[in-house]
Amino acid sequence: QVQLVESGGGLVQPGGSLRLSCAASGSIFSIATMGWYRQAPGKQRELVATITSGFRTNYQDSLKGRFTISRDNAQNTLYLQLNSLKPEDTAVYYCVAQDPLSGEYDYWGQGTQVTVSS
Repeated sequence: QVQLVESGGGLVQPGGSLRLSCAASGSIFSIATMGWYRQAPGKQRELVATITSGFRTNYQDSLKGRFTISRDNAQNTLYLQLNSLKPEDTAVYYCVAQDPLSGEYDYWGQGTQVTVSS
């Protein structure tokens, strides 16, 4: 079983930075691909970034260079560093985990709100 709890969201001015954290249960964290989704008001949910158990990363092209995904397997924690934030980055950010047996993203956190506004 996997439980995911996000934190680190909040209100930030354009150009500012935030670091999101996701605390995960330890059952499959070290062998599971992890990722971040986000959903902005009135828009579809979109995949932001993923990181495999071998620390390979993948980013949405429009976000690469501003966002960085990382993981600390010893602490069972996933991170997303958000830099040079823009108002269009405003969204609820969700931590997700891929079930290594099914290959599907079956585990989701409750989300953390990021608001970018002056």
